Amino acid sequence: MDPKGQRVKLNDGHFIPVLGFGTFAPREVPKSEAVEVTKFAIEAGFRHIDSAYTYQNEEQVGQAIRSKIADGTVKREDIFYTSKVWSTFLRPDLVRPALEKSLKDLQLDYVDLYIIHQPVALMPGETLFPTDENGKPMFDSVDLCRTWEALEKCKDAGLTKSIGVSNFNHKQLEKILNKPGLKYKPVCNQVECHPYLNQSKLLEFCKSHDIVLVAYGALGAQRTLQWVNPNYPILLEDPVLCAIAKKHKQTPALIALRYQIQRGVVVLAKSYNKKRIRENIQVMISGAVGRGLLSSILHKGHSLSSSQTILE
Repeated sequence: MDPKGQRVKLNDGHFIPVLGFGTFAPREVPKSEAVEVTKFAIEAGFRHIDSAYTYQNEEQVGQAIRSKIADGTVKREDIFYTSKVWSTFLRPDLVRPALEKSLKDLQLDYVDLYIIHQPVALMPGETLFPTDENGKPMFDSVDLCRTWEALEKCKDAGLTKSIGVSNFNHKQLEKILNKPGLKYKPVCNQVECHPYLNQSKLLEFCKSHDIVLVAYGALGAQRTLQWVNPNYPILLEDPVLCAIAKKHKQTPALIALRYQIQRGVVVLAKSYNKKRIRENIQVMISGAVGRGLLSSILHKGHSLSSSQTILE
């Protein structure tokens, strides 16, 4: 970590801010809101912005970034922007055109980080989630090592500073790491990670290979009926997390974010609520919680209410 304690050095020499602003929003949220909340996040102090082609909001996020550059709030080099190559573009010949499409939407010359969104290839086309006549997903057969080589070429071309992956398990990471002729290692693996799913074994593996683990869903999994049983416990209402927050005179959200930072994880805080955006940035500005937090969580972790809890 750099002297300011707000960035982590990647294995290719670049630096990534340890706290990022996630821009994903459910379909019902108007895309135009991404402009205002991203501008607000930058004004509040966020310098790491995470988006993706499949979020379908890069045009709006790019507009916000360019607006804050134009008014002098930041310079382009102050912003660390992450985009992702979607599953319908994992054929090697489609990777660069996909990145170029994102850059065109963003109206930026480069992204700071370009990652494979998930290790599952879908049939190419305009549809994000192609299905057959029976409604079943239409998968594609792609060698992810060839996809990775296409990302390496994007880095060499200066279209992205760094390259990485998302939602990979350790075996899928090993496939890339052991690829003959590997030119660049993945700098990161972005996965769902929070106190109910702490990814401790994957984190250990990533650290052993100098790969940064980036946590999404850090404040709890996206609670859409498509993905999460509404009867599952809500992370930020967990009694242990709330007790620790009360002890340190902080919010449960800040405890959850600080927990990740103290274990060496880069953490994304997603919110379209300005009050919460302002609150989340405090984890870096005020050093919200002391060094005793992590051991406190680890000591009490076994009593977290979810049956999914794996605090080790």
